[in-house]
Amino acid sequence: MSISVRDTVTSLAAALDDELVAFRRDLHAHPEVSRAEVRTTARVLERLRAAGLEPRPMLVTGLMCDIGPARGPDGEALPRLGLRADLDALPVEDRCGCAWESTVPHVAHACGHDLHTTAVLGAGLVLAALDARGLLAHPVRLIFQPAEEQQPGGAHDVLAQGVLDGVDRVVALHTEPKLDVGQVGTRIGPITSASDSISVTVSSAGGHTSRPHLTGDVVYALGQVITQVPGVLGRRLDPRSGVNLTWGSVHAGDVHNAIPSTGTVAGTLRCLDVRAWERAGQVLQEAVAQVVAPYEVDVTVHHVRGVPPVDNDEVVTGELEAAARAVVGPEGVVLTEQSLGGEDFAWYLTKVPGAMARLGTGTPGGRRYDLHQGDLTIDERAIGVGVRLLAGMAAGVLLHAD
Repeated sequence: MSISVRDTVTSLAAALDDELVAFRRDLHAHPEVSRAEVRTTARVLERLRAAGLEPRPMLVTGLMCDIGPARGPDGEALPRLGLRADLDALPVEDRCGCAWESTVPHVAHACGHDLHTTAVLGAGLVLAALDARGLLAHPVRLIFQPAEEQQPGGAHDVLAQGVLDGVDRVVALHTEPKLDVGQVGTRIGPITSASDSISVTVSSAGGHTSRPHLTGDVVYALGQVITQVPGVLGRRLDPRSGVNLTWGSVHAGDVHNAIPSTGTVAGTLRCLDVRAWERAGQVLQEAVAQVVAPYEVDVTVHHVRGVPPVDNDEVVTGELEAAARAVVGPEGVVLTEQSLGGEDFAWYLTKVPGAMARLGTGTPGGRRYDLHQGDLTIDERAIGVGVRLLAGMAAGVLLHAD
């Protein structure tokens, strides 16, 4: 990126700092769960229109917005970069203790999507200003996606609506409280894991706890599923694939002296390796059936395929790293680990090359938070870092400037 463009991006982003912090706090105070992001969509739409842009609402919730020239001087289609954010919050109680704590009971931005949305919005405002000055030579598409936290995620919805039509590559940022603000974590290849939702329902006629031999003991059978099936997967699938089955919910019965007629356990199946992910469903079905076979119960396995790993393209990751170095310095760009978390941004990368980077949100020397916890608190300086990173990549890499 030329010095003049870099300085312009920096100054434009700095001028937006206070507004964007306030915007993010407003989103945090008014979170909306998956496929209900009506207010959030409207707030982003309103701000983009105020900047003279023409955002296009998606079906129900979400929107996209194009910035910059679509064609070159000879009428040729220009390569377009997509910047993707996710809009939805989680059904958890907000415990951040901030003045902008959630006003919606049992709903909170506990995964940083308020930051993601604000950073992409801010980048769009910077790019719109660059375009008005004739400094944006290639087009950019802002993508504000609903329902990332659901399975199957909202990525399927927006891809079906043509959100990547004409997009040559796509990037995204994800909150990372384990990294200090001013750090950006990157990785070539898989950066997340495959993630599926699993539920196992066991049923029988039920009976009295004094006579378990006269019925199928649902509770006991469920206990075997909970304890044995993860171990079976660990022996039937290559341990290097990082297969992990963890239960998050179990329910059977309501009283101490009756064997219930039905019970369910639910959790997530995660795999670091795509090949293992493709086999894991069949192995899971077989393992559950074999484990409950001695107990004369009926069993149903409900397996919802969620997302494959986010597989970062080498070239796009390099471009993202170059932009990050320009923003946070070479020492601020760090190699990040592959996590067992799932992200439906992975589906975008099955269509076009792209990459996701982790944006540090931790305060140096401060407490370390975790995602999907109600007390998640971010260092708001990360907003400006994200804006400059995304806008810098669009303005610099696509210009092929030094």
